[in-house]
Amino acid sequence: MGRRAMLLRLQARHGHGHRSPGAAAPAHDRGWRREARAAWWFGLGLGTVLVVADLARGSLDWPRGCCWAALAGTLVAVLRPARITAGDDWLAARGLLREHRVRTDLLTQVRRADGIAPRLVLRDVIGGRVEVDPRILATNPLLWHRLDTGARRARERGLLRGATPLTDVAERVDGEGARALLRSAGLD
Repeated sequence: MGRRAMLLRLQARHGHGHRSPGAAAPAHDRGWRREARAAWWFGLGLGTVLVVADLARGSLDWPRGCCWAALAGTLVAVLRPARITAGDDWLAARGLLREHRVRTDLLTQVRRADGIAPRLVLRDVIGGRVEVDPRILATNPLLWHRLDTGARRARERGLLRGATPLTDVAERVDGEGARALLRSAGLD
């Protein structure tokens, strides 16, 4: 059976990834609000410092004030993290302007993109693509569980092969979970 036929059959069976009435609530990145708030504070701080410095010099006017506001807004846009959400068989990353989504049960590729900030790049049969910081998965076990469950289904269907980056994240999640358990038991 070809990929296209299998995709159509899976979409008909699973309803395009929409939440069914009995499905569990989506999992969210628990640290997102804190990081988004920090981005806003940094932007506000930069704008305030620039406006106060211009006021002290006596050179603040409307064009300069608008320029400082635009610069502060740009800093917020750069620092604000994507909001990662996962449900039954899907994972989404919501940025400032749009949402990127993949079907985790239809994953075809998982690769690690190294750089300044390492990322996992997930691709599915439908053409969806999402980039996720592996630290978000390590600090949010429910997000990790949803991704891992979907990836296992993709492996069973023969769509995903050799997902070594997921194995690395699984080891990290398991290690951090074991350390947290030992800490809570007082066995540091």
